[in-house]
Formats: sequence, structure tokens, C-alpha cells
Amino acid sequence: MTVFLLRRLAQGALVMLSVALIAFMLFRYVGDPVVSMVGQDATPEQRAQLRADLGLDRPFPLQFARFVTQAAQGDFGLSLRQGRKVSSLIIERLPATLELALVAAVLALLVGIPMGVFAALRRGRWSAQAVMLFSLLGVSLPTFLIGILLILVFAVWLNWLPSFGRGELVALGGWQTGLLTLDGWRHLLLPAITLSIFQLTLILRLVRAEMLEVLRTDYIRFARARGLSDRVVHFRHALRNTLVPVITITGLQLGSLIAFAIITETVFQWPGMGLLFIQAVQFADIPVMAAYLCLIALIFVLINMVVDLLYVAVDPRLRVAASPAGH
Repeated sequence: MTVFLLRRLAQGALVMLSVALIAFMLFRYVGDPVVSMVGQDATPEQRAQLRADLGLDRPFPLQFARFVTQAAQGDFGLSLRQGRKVSSLIIERLPATLELALVAAVLALLVGIPMGVFAALRRGRWSAQAVMLFSLLGVSLPTFLIGILLILVFAVWLNWLPSFGRGELVALGGWQTGLLTLDGWRHLLLPAITLSIFQLTLILRLVRAEMLEVLRTDYIRFARARGLSDRVVHFRHALRNTLVPVITITGLQLGSLIAFAIITETVFQWPGMGLLFIQAVQFADIPVMAAYLCLIALIFVLINMVVDLLYVAVDPRLRVAASPAGH
């Protein structure tokens, strides 16, 4: 297990260095940060002095090494648009995005797994066909359209839920959360449902396919031959083996929820990292864009590592393969 973990750490470090290189190329070749910071009216001497202060007159390897060192410390410089430290902006917006993604992931799991099992066990019946039709719609409809439809129905027509913002927040140290207030939950429901629909339908279809495959295996036939009840066969034996690939997909999709919450946050004006990134793109705020890219890559690397460890913990065959005696 130690060798397995070290191998994953090395792979993660290589991925982060590659992403850091891409982010650094944004700094070097997309626009000129000196012009953005001092404006068009600055003298050549002022620009040269600022370029020297920022280290932009140094060779490429030295600049990249300095960028990696500062990025490892969470220092991405100042936002060209707001004039504040990028790390402060990320810290302010990160709680909103994490809460939105986590609630969406929980919704996708709590609804997607039971519906997938239901569709597999009731295969061929009209109720299962209705579930699969729902999954097809969830996969086909774009996220922004789902969000607009939910706003139209629940915010405009029924006036049950708000359509933008984060609502009332409670401070827990440096963390601003809306999960402890009713108004925060009312603001969270529509964007969380919007963000979870695609992941929910993906999990639903995956669980159904895996469940049908597991139900055809020999050990399930043997369990039935032993006289075990359908409940035991379906939920103690079949479902446990079905969830092994679901763990991998769910972990990867959690990273996707965080990374691709941009559309949902834009539709609902949710004050998270996605909205911050969109604003950074509009104003060519390169430090914010680079920080967002590195942070999302780090989240994916950490989630992949956790998923791999969970995968080994759940599947005993992988534990044997990962042990020194298994080679």
C-alpha cells in the first residue's frame, strides 16, 4: 500500500507541474501584466522598473521556478481587476463553490443510486421506462436550460424559492456557510438541483447497467440456489459489487462538479469560484485564471488519489494485487 501511495503521489506531482507550466504560460504569453498594472500612460522607465520588480526580465526557467515556489505557498500575486491578493479572493469564494458541489453530489447519490437499482430490478416495466426517460432528458438537456426552467417555475411562477445569491450566511471562523440557515438552504436548492441533474442521471444509468451485469453472474445464481431472499441477493450481494465502479465515477464527478459549476454559478449569480473565473476571463485577469486552473487541478489530483485508495479498500482483489506478495 505504501508503494501504491508513493506512486500516486509522484503521478500527482507530475500533473501539478504540468498544470503549473500551462498556468505560467498564461502569465507570460497572454497579455502583458505590466501594461495592465501601470496603464498605457506609463513611461518606458516605469515599465522597465516594474518588470524588474516582478522578475519578468529573468530567464524562462528562473521565472517558472519562482512561479512554482510562490504557487506552492498559495501566492498568485494581485488581481489585475480588483487589486487584491488572488489568494484572498479564492478563500472568499471557495466555501460557496464547495457547498454547492457537495450538496449537488449528495443529491445525485441519494437519488441516482436508488433510481438505478429500481430501473434494474423493474426492467421492462413502464415505471422503469419512465425512469430511463427521465435519465435521457437529464443527460440531453444543457445545464443552463435546466437552471432557467427551474427559475421560471419555482422562482417566477410559484415564487417559492429565490433565483440568485447565496442568502443569509453564518460565520464559522473564516468559513462563511449558508447550510446553517433556512434562507441559505432556500437559495441553495435551485442551483444544487441544477448542478446535480447531469451527475444524477449518469449515476442512475451506471448503477442500472452494473446491477444488470452483476445479476447475471454465477455467484448471484448460487446465492439464489441457496434459498436466499431477493432482498438479501439484491442489496447485500449484488448492490455491494455494483457500487465498486460507482465510487470511481462519483469521485471523478465530484471534481467535475467543482470545476464545471461555472455555468450554474453564472445562471444563479452564485458567488463562487466559477463566477469569479468568468469575471476574470471577461477582464483578462490572468493571475485569477492561473490560480483557478491550479486549484482545480489540485482538487482533481486529491480526489483521484482518495478514489484510488477507496477502490483498493472496497475491492479485496486490488488489495491483494497492491501488496508485495501479490506481485
